[in-house]
Amino acid sequence: MKILFIGGTGVISTEITKRCIALGWDVTLLNRGRQSGRLPEGVKARNWNADINDESAVRSLLEGETFDVVANFINFTPGQAERDVRLFSGKTKQYIFISSASAYQKPLSDYLIRESTPLANPYWEYSREKIACENILTDAYRKHGFPFTVVRPSHTYDIYSLPVGLHGEKGAWQVIKRMMDGKPVLVQGDGSSLWTVTHSRDFAKGFTGLMGNLHAIGEAVHITSDESLTWNQIYASIGGALNVEPKLYHVSSDFLCACEPSFTGPLHGDKSVSVVFDNSKLKRLVPGFAAEIRFDQGARWSVEYFLSHPEAQKEDPVFDAFTESVIAAQKEAVARVRPD
Repeated sequence: MKILFIGGTGVISTEITKRCIALGWDVTLLNRGRQSGRLPEGVKARNWNADINDESAVRSLLEGETFDVVANFINFTPGQAERDVRLFSGKTKQYIFISSASAYQKPLSDYLIRESTPLANPYWEYSREKIACENILTDAYRKHGFPFTVVRPSHTYDIYSLPVGLHGEKGAWQVIKRMMDGKPVLVQGDGSSLWTVTHSRDFAKGFTGLMGNLHAIGEAVHITSDESLTWNQIYASIGGALNVEPKLYHVSSDFLCACEPSFTGPLHGDKSVSVVFDNSKLKRLVPGFAAEIRFDQGARWSVEYFLSHPEAQKEDPVFDAFTESVIAAQKEAVARVRPD
């Protein structure tokens, strides 16, 4: 197959790119070349160094080109979805939009999430924008036959990232460091809500199974693991990979969001809610699909990467100070209500 990926070197897309090339498919990456080092030596793809937001430049690159599949991994707004409909109408047999499982109804009316679960997230603009993009693509399909497929990832990770409930702008390293230093780490709620994390290698298997799949046209499909873990179990797995017993400090999501309003979307709109996914639609479309990497395995690989790559150890004193302030504030509140 002839493939065009917009992006192609991110947390989700790197393993997809590698898998497509291993399958012998003709892959072109359109991006600004900022993360090309994620592709290992020997994994080669044609590169178009361009900004997808420069519509005229991309249109010039597309002259005389057609693709079996176009997938955009960096499409976040309705305007970008409308642009892609203009750019790729008549240029591809399938256009794949990467949405988000955070778009599903909050709060849920049923604990088991299916693709038919309503899309509604009053807490997070990011999710509402993804919903609006899906609506634009659906409308283009109904009116003009634009051949879209929507993929809804949940929390997907790779060796370069590690799923934690709360972190600062520089990623998970500060949480890892606090664990290693024997300091408490923040966990939203009591840590008992269920969460689903999916390794990017498993995600890539499901994704490539949808590529060029006639039965996926006009459909929305989520790709996740069937493993459901509490947040306490997730942190315990990370601690196990570090050979430490993590000190978990539980704080209500309401309190955390009041302290830092930017956490409202990621917490109330996502991580504070239990998520369990029904993957039967994916398994029907991609026979034999199964997520095989348990989180304790994936966590070890990620921890090994962080510990062996100093450049990944990005300290975050702002988030560290926030953590200490929240803990101190909650302890002070407890002392006021129940003085010793």
